[in-house]
Amino acid sequence: MIMKKLVLIGILFLSTFFLASAQNKIDTSAATEIVVMPYQTTIIADGKAKALIVISVIDKQGNAVTNASNTIELSVSGDAALLFADQKSSRNSTPAKTLTGKLSQGKLNVYVQSGRDTSLIKFQAKGEKLITGSTEIRTVQPGIPHPVTTVAPIAGNAKFGQKILGADISFLPQLEARGMKFYNENGKQEDVLKILKDHGFNYIRLRLFDHPENAKGYSPNKGFCDLPHTLAMAKRIKAAGMKFLLDFHYSDTWADPQRQDKPIAWQNLNFTTLKDSVFTYTKSVMQTLKDQGTEPDLVQVGNEINHGMLWPDGEINNLDSLAQFIFSGIKAVKAVSPSTPIMLHIALGGQNLEARFFIDNMLKRKVPFDVIGLSYYPKWHGTLSDLKMNMADLAKRYHKYVMVAEYSQLKEAVNDIAFTAAGDKALGSFIWEPLNTWESFFDRNGKANSFLQVYPAIAKKYNVH
Repeated sequence: MIMKKLVLIGILFLSTFFLASAQNKIDTSAATEIVVMPYQTTIIADGKAKALIVISVIDKQGNAVTNASNTIELSVSGDAALLFADQKSSRNSTPAKTLTGKLSQGKLNVYVQSGRDTSLIKFQAKGEKLITGSTEIRTVQPGIPHPVTTVAPIAGNAKFGQKILGADISFLPQLEARGMKFYNENGKQEDVLKILKDHGFNYIRLRLFDHPENAKGYSPNKGFCDLPHTLAMAKRIKAAGMKFLLDFHYSDTWADPQRQDKPIAWQNLNFTTLKDSVFTYTKSVMQTLKDQGTEPDLVQVGNEINHGMLWPDGEINNLDSLAQFIFSGIKAVKAVSPSTPIMLHIALGGQNLEARFFIDNMLKRKVPFDVIGLSYYPKWHGTLSDLKMNMADLAKRYHKYVMVAEYSQLKEAVNDIAFTAAGDKALGSFIWEPLNTWESFFDRNGKANSFLQVYPAIAKKYNVH
């Protein structure tokens, strides 16, 4: 996955591909781009662990080319090698740094096999007249787990009285600052929170950066998604009769599996002080929200943290340190709001092995939490079947609530899975930024469109209130 700034461009182009792939009905012949889908991006550096990567191609419109037979050149850097998953692809079954294979019915499966050194592995797939596809894989040594606490867990027993049909609309203050207004399907201008609620939504998700106004922050000089903007949005959400999820990024800018930059003010702190800063900052934010009567109804400690947070101290190869950072945030939330449930948010919608690796290692270190949140963007996170299987397995395996914390495409199909796959542990979903990004609920003039009309039926079907 890449940073969400870049995702805005890529997913718009690829959304048609995702829908076509899910329905298995597109079959054209003019491939233009290679798509790389890894089923693991974290593997053990033991010289034998393998991560499966599925290579496919799309055409200029973003449709899957299911009959493609292009020749693909594969390469990997770092302490790793390549091995074909399907021996029909090549006679070469010996691990190598480079391989050449042909697509069969539009796909080519390959393994990245780890070495014994921890490193960042860069994988690339090239083809003549095709846009190159790539991904990154981290090889790690988990080490002996050291529990973050020896006392009774402070989270993990939350009970939700309602399902969640949510939307992340953190861009809203920026849009309104540009003069954007929103209109329902009858052409009446209304607060977008009311429009969303009228269409079945009951939760809003807000991302929070530390100091986004910094020169290298998310919003230089303006500070969108800082604490003052979040406080104002929290008031609006509660006034609209809705609940909200607070998304701590612990950064001045975007945090995701490829980027987890410390806040500038924390850059030179040692581990102990950094851990204390997570606690102090989180507690201060929670207390400020509580003081104005807008405590979050759900909190995620970190954003898409399956590769860690607060790099390099909390990278995934430093699992004990990562667990300590997460626990510091959880303790701070509970110090102010003991009943607020905690989410661990990982990308990994359809990547079951990696999801289990992360959750297993957090539980071995006694990190307490209530909800497993997954992002699901099909280019990076697999098929709908992968998502369904993963959610069902995680719920059964860990007895935790499971939800889709980010998605955009395949709205009805994703929600059918999000509300059912994990059985009585299926909590629901949050759509990511539906006000002005790909498949927006509103046109350029702010008028509601057909994408929004999908949701009343979803809310009714799953008794969201």
